[in-house]
Amino acid sequence: MKEQDEDWTLIIKPHSNLFDLQLKEVWRYQDLLFLFVKRDFVAQYKQTILGPLWHFIQPLFTTIMFLVVFNKIANIPTDGIKPILFYMSGIAIWNYFSSCLTATSNTFSANAGIFGKVYFPRLVLPLSIVVSNVVKFGIQFLLLLSLMIYFAFNGEQIHFGLSWLYIPVLIIMMAFMGLGLGIIISSLTTKYRDFTVLLGFAVQLLMYATPIIYPLSFLIGNKYGWLISWNPLTPIVEAFRFALFEQGTFSPVSLMYSAVFIIVVFFFGLVMFNRVERSFMDTV
Repeated sequence: MKEQDEDWTLIIKPHSNLFDLQLKEVWRYQDLLFLFVKRDFVAQYKQTILGPLWHFIQPLFTTIMFLVVFNKIANIPTDGIKPILFYMSGIAIWNYFSSCLTATSNTFSANAGIFGKVYFPRLVLPLSIVVSNVVKFGIQFLLLLSLMIYFAFNGEQIHFGLSWLYIPVLIIMMAFMGLGLGIIISSLTTKYRDFTVLLGFAVQLLMYATPIIYPLSFLIGNKYGWLISWNPLTPIVEAFRFALFEQGTFSPVSLMYSAVFIIVVFFFGLVMFNRVERSFMDTV
């Protein structure tokens, strides 16, 4: 009996080389991506009392703590920006980056069970984390916007202008920064679990090396200020505040440096991720 040709709807092939990233295939699984986004958001608050309200509570209490310690006690200036808005804007964009980084950094180890049973482009999972964190950022940004409107109604000079159009671009830059670094760490943790312990500590230190609780102008004349200036997160945070308030140290050249750094890190992360996903089940 002659074998008949079968019509396959999907053919799974091994990657031909490290640079065979198959990004078109990721796009075909966009429905799955949004299902993961929904799962992440619902599962996180399924058995909580306050649910998404935690996204208001956490930045609010952190802002109050920063206001007392760094503004009232340490007397660190805020570049002419109202202190509560200065800290809350920094916390909002920092939380987005740190959430993307920490959540994507354990992609392989946390989802080994799914990866071992079902086929789909592995990059869908870290991408879903970045998208779900946009929702959380939106909630925190809404709190910041509410405070800005409140101060505007009370006679404070609050900037609402065309510079706000830069905000989505800056958020995308933060997303790719967190995603790129996250998938690099995720690729490394399949063999070296020490990176999971190191990451939490490193993220805390990195926050103090980024102008979240102080403006970049505060470091002018400081012999160690160049360390903060070369941090690729610094131009993005400064540009974010400048877009919101038209105050602060903003340099298009520095922002271009951050963009180049992000492109290199993200591409390197994709290549590493592509390499590790072939054999990570043997080591996880």
